[in-house]
Amino acid sequence: MASTADIKVKELDKRASGQAFEVILGEPTLEAKNEFLLSPTKKKDLSLEEIQKKLKSAEERRKSHEAMVLKHLAEKREHEKEVQQKALEENNNFSKMAEEKLNQKMEANKENRTAIMAAMNEKFKEKDKKLEEVRKNKENREVVGEAEN
Repeated sequence: MASTADIKVKELDKRASGQAFEVILGEPTLEAKNEFLLSPTKKKDLSLEEIQKKLKSAEERRKSHEAMVLKHLAEKREHEKEVQQKALEENNNFSKMAEEKLNQKMEANKENRTAIMAAMNEKFKEKDKKLEEVRKNKENREVVGEAEN
């Protein structure tokens, strides 16, 4: 880095809006050149064994990653199967409950209809009895009326 001895400051004219300066840097030295290398340092040549080790570790990482991805996919599939199974069970339970309710309603309607029909039959029997009594009374009156004549 440049030291303060290498920098010269020259004052230019003063103005109402501010002041202007000119900064003059000194010539670069060898020390400064060493601080800013233009090309990166060369890597050492890798041996065949080192390359093979790196390739082997990369392959192991790849396989490990692949196994992890497959494991996650298997877990996801298992979860999907569980969700589908649960949905199927809930659907079956709903269907059974709906069928049971329908059967109960149908049974209740059947019982009500049977009770209504029995009540109507009872009514008709009572009417038939009354009609029969009226006929007998009418016949008795006719027989009594003929006997009087």
